[in-house]
Amino acid sequence: MRPLSHLDETDCIARAQRGEVAAFSELVARYQERIYRFLLRLTRSQEDARELAQETFLNAYQALPRWRADARLSTWLFRIARNQALDRLRRARHVAFVPLDEVLAEQLPADAPTPEAALQARQRVAALEAALAQLPVEHREILLLRDIENLPYEDIAEVLGIRLGTVKSRIARARAGLLQHMPR
Repeated sequence: MRPLSHLDETDCIARAQRGEVAAFSELVARYQERIYRFLLRLTRSQEDARELAQETFLNAYQALPRWRADARLSTWLFRIARNQALDRLRRARHVAFVPLDEVLAEQLPADAPTPEAALQARQRVAALEAALAQLPVEHREILLLRDIENLPYEDIAEVLGIRLGTVKSRIARARAGLLQHMPR
């Protein structure tokens, strides 16, 4: 079987909608890392994030024949993932996020900073994480989607099911709230 990585997303989606398993596998390969990272930050559990990512793609596979290109596939997948995570968090009655220092540690270059600079960075990340933990869930998730996943405002509106103006005002309120909780 020929690899489908050369196909553009539209062709890959069309083939997957017709039942080509390899085409859907290609879509999973393209999005699994972003969806997993998002879920990991929301749930703070690698096991939950893995399970939720699998559930996300399983639900997407089942719904794909009925999916219409009203929004981008990535937006649709993030919305499924978000709904899966929020359902699980509601059932568990807790909302926690992955410590940002773990996320940043994975992204740091091999040439590490001095011990003092590393300590200062860890302290800044810990302060940011503590401030994030004090925000309401709706503010945390919107900051994750915008500032960590770099989704455009339009996609965030689609993922959260809110209007574009609401996205902009909620991001502004979330950032203001974050600043209020940051140590001076």
